[in-house]
Amino acid sequence: MSDLLSGQTPSTYDASSIQVLEDMEHVRLRPGMYIGGKDDRALHHMVAEIVDNSMDEAVAGHATWIEIELHANGHVSVRDNGRGIPTDPHPKDPSKSALEIIFCTLNAGGKFSGDSYQTSGGLHGVGSSVVNALSDHLRVEVARNKELFAMEFSRGVPQGKLQKVGAAPNRRGTAVTFHPDEEIFGKLQLKPKRLFQMARSKAYLFSGVEIRWKTEIDDGETPAAATFKFPGGLSDYLNETLTGSTTYSERPFAGTVDFTEKFGVPGKVEWAINWTPARDGFIQSYCNTVPTPEGGTHEIGFWNAILKGIKSYGELTNNRKAATITREDLIVGGCALVSCFIREPEFVGQTKDRLATMDAQRMVNAAVSDHFDNWLAADTKSAGAILDFLILRAEERLRRKQEKETSRKSATKKLRLPGKLTDCTSKTREGTELFIVEGDSAGGSGKGARDRKTQALLPLKGKILNVLGAASGKLTTNAEINDLCEALGCGMGSKFNLDDLRYEKIIIMTDADVDGAHIAALLMTFFFSQMRPLIDNGHLYLACPPLYRLTQGPKRLYVASDAEKDRAMEKGLGGKGKIDVQRFKGLGEMDAKDLKETTMDPATRKLIRVTVDDVEPGGTADLVERLMGKKPELRFQFIQENAQFVEELDV
Repeated sequence: MSDLLSGQTPSTYDASSIQVLEDMEHVRLRPGMYIGGKDDRALHHMVAEIVDNSMDEAVAGHATWIEIELHANGHVSVRDNGRGIPTDPHPKDPSKSALEIIFCTLNAGGKFSGDSYQTSGGLHGVGSSVVNALSDHLRVEVARNKELFAMEFSRGVPQGKLQKVGAAPNRRGTAVTFHPDEEIFGKLQLKPKRLFQMARSKAYLFSGVEIRWKTEIDDGETPAAATFKFPGGLSDYLNETLTGSTTYSERPFAGTVDFTEKFGVPGKVEWAINWTPARDGFIQSYCNTVPTPEGGTHEIGFWNAILKGIKSYGELTNNRKAATITREDLIVGGCALVSCFIREPEFVGQTKDRLATMDAQRMVNAAVSDHFDNWLAADTKSAGAILDFLILRAEERLRRKQEKETSRKSATKKLRLPGKLTDCTSKTREGTELFIVEGDSAGGSGKGARDRKTQALLPLKGKILNVLGAASGKLTTNAEINDLCEALGCGMGSKFNLDDLRYEKIIIMTDADVDGAHIAALLMTFFFSQMRPLIDNGHLYLACPPLYRLTQGPKRLYVASDAEKDRAMEKGLGGKGKIDVQRFKGLGEMDAKDLKETTMDPATRKLIRVTVDDVEPGGTADLVERLMGKKPELRFQFIQENAQFVEELDV
């Protein structure tokens, strides 16, 4: 890039300006790489990034309170009484303050060396700068050494140098106020309810901090102001969650272990668990106060400790049946919270959904094991009740597994399977897949492409019933839904039983066009509303069929979009001659070889696992209702709010 192209003179065109320019532009161009997308979850993740910085100050012992305030104009402020972001010139670039470096440069922060923070949730060093890049206005105020400083930004660009505002003899800490950029997030708005829940959960996760909540937006259900401080930490959280539910122990198994004392490394783990017959089990885990909805090594260590403790107690009481208990049995009815604090955690992905630090598994396992053994021995009444419950679950699981191991041919004779179903020959559920396809032509191609032993096909005629817009009586009389339920074998609604599911993976395989996407949406709505545990336990997937096949001599490439096709056409395939383009109007037009190679063969295909975002209880249910429910005005509103995100339409 030349000086003329950059629009800068050689005297001002240096490496530091290139760094800031590339960082901020790249974040705005690819926000999904940093906050997971441009949707509602990503929008609220922006607030979480700033709150996590304040939480790190609290966990490190430098802040006692954090305030989260949602303003009427859509801005949000996060304040704390910590040490305040350093404002002095940065040693590597004295022309800029440390604050400017932090907010304008990726991978810049005070958490890499480990000297300023023993544990933190923001180790990737991108949180503040990403929020800055994706905000049309951001203001930072720092009260430090009895002086008040301020600096403003817009879309990652400083709107002036750091200014000394005046004296601050009775104030300390950092205040960040920002407004998410509509160029990125459109008309999406920060929701008081979701931020309120975030504020409350942060207070549970660190009992030493007080979280103050304020909002100027009235949504009819969220308090305008509240203060949270929970001395009991996760134990308080679990007791509140299970209020009104019968539990097998009067008080949960809860505790905290300091890693410094036990292992000689900074950090700690806190946990709380109880079992109840009144609801399905769950586990919510966190690392350095950051939610890890996909779990990770700390969760594995926790469950290993619980499983080992239960089995050891069974041996101690001469109950041989305890040996049959598995982790699967523990989770049924087991309601658990696990929060660990470790130095330099490794996460999978920038949004930190899964913890990957292997030491966490070992330390959490060892820490929880000692305490669980003592807890069981001290409360034999609760221990006996929990053990009996888990053994019953194990016996039921083993009984159902034995039934599933009956020859699939025998099972087929007992079940009334739909005539359109092309079943697989495997005798057990493990490793089997049911592909739900649209129409007989796609089913015909699928029959030639499938693995007969493990892959089954069920063609559906047209678009299935929208279960949210239909009366309950229509569900039981709809032929397509009946065929689907009979093929799966597990019932629906209140009669759903996951143990009766006949296949390990349910794969929605529709055409790569608008109609195919609509059919997939209708099917996902059905599974979400009538068979939710099937999604929660990881059984539902979307296939990824290609839209085009490009051929250049012996070279062949499959692509899933017009954009991919255009890039490939421009770059070439590495062969000779003209590139031949074939557009697949539907799966039925693909020959068995193409379909197998691109969409059905586990060795070469791509699958998208369907999951439910539980960061905000009811959030997914609300979105499904807006898009698929009976009220067209809500659907129209969503389309208006999100239309600008549609880059291309395939009509």
